[in-house]
Parts: sequence; structure tokens; C-alpha cells
Amino acid sequence: MAGLHETHSYPGMLIVVEGIDGSGKSTQLDLIRSWLIQEGYDVFFTEWNSSKLVKETTKLGKKRQILTPTTFCLIHCTDFSDRLQRTIIPPLQAGQIVLADRYVYTAFGRDAVRGVDRQWLRDLYHFAVRPDIAFYFSVPLEIAIQRIFRGRAALKYYEAGLDLGLSRDPADSFRKFQTRIVEEYERLVDEYGLVAVHGDHPIEKQQRRIRKIVMEHINRKKMKSNEDRKHEGQILWGGYPLTPEHRVTGAPDRP
Repeated sequence: MAGLHETHSYPGMLIVVEGIDGSGKSTQLDLIRSWLIQEGYDVFFTEWNSSKLVKETTKLGKKRQILTPTTFCLIHCTDFSDRLQRTIIPPLQAGQIVLADRYVYTAFGRDAVRGVDRQWLRDLYHFAVRPDIAFYFSVPLEIAIQRIFRGRAALKYYEAGLDLGLSRDPADSFRKFQTRIVEEYERLVDEYGLVAVHGDHPIEKQQRRIRKIVMEHINRKKMKSNEDRKHEGQILWGGYPLTPEHRVTGAPDRP
């Protein structure tokens, strides 16, 4: 596996969005998802900390507030490893566009703030596939905080960074926690070539720029939409091209 510093060889494309909570990244990713589907591309979505493999363990650890920084880190790495093998690489192999709401850069930011060694984190995630595009949504902290407080009744313990002892007040702790995460993200922009997007700009303006960058990468990889394949005489079944033998013997099992 190539790793984060080498371009992957899969026919599909991996697009990642990163940023602090309230940066607007999820809104933009949802818009990109709808646009790509309308354009006729096969799209697969995945998000951070969503593997069923560790879901109950994570839930229990958070509820009892017993997760140490290293334990928290390893649980998230297990989650990522499971999703990479089950829900990221297979779609990439099939030529799909995978959209990821958070990726390893979230771990590099949050876990480093919690005191985990930066190089150890990078070694831990050495198996990760390098994204074709990784967008980092940069937004003034106060704007992000306003967005968060508008949408949530209360901050959760680990979300607010209360485990770090920065402050007893959840809002104050959250502000200090996110400030430190932003500093880590700024390191990652240079280290991994993340594409910075101003998360405080109008949604339409952000979306136009993102679509332009995405389409440039699609053209560079010579990816084809389902409509393009049809025009070239390929017969599609469930979004996948049928080989000549399948056209005679019938459709293959769905991947």
C-alpha cells in the first residue's frame, strides 16, 4: 500500500474534507455528493468514527469517561482500519468516487493536542491511502463556535476537550481545545498539501471553487460518468461495466 506520501493506483478517486467542528465541511461535502451523482458518477460516502466494529466500545468508554489519549487514539485507528478495508478501498478498486467526512488528519490533529506523539501517530497510520484531494476548511474560531452552539443543546465531554483539564467550563474548554486543533491543522496543510478553503465565505462561492478542483482531478484521471460509458458502448449493470462475456452469459454478481 502506497501510504500518505505516495499517489495510490486505484482507478477510483478519494476526496476528503477536514476542519474543526462548525467549519462547514459537511455541508460542502453533501453538496459535492449531490452534484457528482447528478453528473452520473458512482459515489460512496464514509465518515469518521462510524465502524460497527468498535461502536459499542467507544460508546461505553465515552459514557464512563475512561478513555485515555492513547486508548482513544487506538480505538479511532481501529475504526479507520476497518472502514479502509471494508468501505474505502473496495469502492476505489471499483472506480467509484469515495467522499470521506474526516480522514486520518483528524487523528493527527485531535490526538496530537491530547499529547500523543506526532511521529508516532504518522507511523500508526502508515497504511492509509493518500487522498486524491483533501480539503481543509479554515474558519474563524468564533464563527465555528456560533454555528456549533446554534445546532446543539450542550457539548459532550470529549467533544469539549474536558478530558484535557483546560477549563471546567465546557464552552471555554471547547474554545481552547479547538484553538489547539487549528494549530495542528495548519501544520498539516503544509506537510500533506491540504487544499485550504475559506469556510466563512458564501456557500455558493466555496462550492464553485471545490467543484472546479474536483472536475480538474476527474479529467486528469480520465474518469468516466455512467453516461459517458453508455455512449462508448459499454453496458452498465448497477453502475459497473459488463465485459463482453457477461453480455452473453448474463450480469455478474453485484460487487
